[in-house]
Amino acid sequence: MKLKEIRILVFLLILPALLFAQEDLLTGQKTTPYDLLSSYYNQDFKPFQKGNFYVGLAFSVTDKNLTNTNYLIQQVVEGDRLDYNVLLKGGYYTGDYGMAIINFNYFQDRFGGTVFQDPDTVQSNTLKRGFAVSPGFRSSVPLTPNERLSFFTEFGFTLGGNSSLTRDIRNIDEMNKTHKKEFIFGVGLSPGITFFAMENFAFEVQLNNVLGYKLNVARSSVNEGPESKQVRQNVDFRINLLSLDLGLAYYFGAKKNRKGAGK
Repeated sequence: MKLKEIRILVFLLILPALLFAQEDLLTGQKTTPYDLLSSYYNQDFKPFQKGNFYVGLAFSVTDKNLTNTNYLIQQVVEGDRLDYNVLLKGGYYTGDYGMAIINFNYFQDRFGGTVFQDPDTVQSNTLKRGFAVSPGFRSSVPLTPNERLSFFTEFGFTLGGNSSLTRDIRNIDEMNKTHKKEFIFGVGLSPGITFFAMENFAFEVQLNNVLGYKLNVARSSVNEGPESKQVRQNVDFRINLLSLDLGLAYYFGAKKNRKGAGK
């Protein structure tokens, strides 16, 4: 490539930067990415307006290696635990700051290892899967003038269930199989915080069921034998940090014209 061609190419590359620099000098201000991002929220940003749609996702994964550890009601000599939980959310604002919402939850818990069951050690494997559907209503209260940070409370009820299979092997050839099925119904109040990080995308932190009622019906059988049934009812008012959900959300139609909003 000739020297003249190189000079022309370099000039074309730096021309946009020169134009932007000249514009900053004329206006007397320098626009930063933070300014551009902040101006988005200061210009008719309405995430909680009637007619907006909402979708969200929360998930968690737990992978543990256990050695000489108390797990549930037994002593784990050595084992592995892998749990995951996926929560999908959807909603529609029926009014300003008020949204009808529905959540879909799926989870799976898996454990395999050697446990101590007096007087023997047992090779144990457990697989548990479950789902839940939770319709409800969410009310939001902005904490900043541009509504970028807000507090919400979510009230709803949950219908769900799960099934599990446990195989315990001792003395090489002696195996016990335990089948268990659970039905769950619950009503609860869950508070949380929403923070918009980029345009209509938001981070959410939610504390599940600070105040609630839960009904659990469990049926189980060992080695295809007679079925047993257990019914439990709980009314709780507690703050459990282990029930904290972290997730992402997107608000459709969050940026609208204020003049058109009142029509």
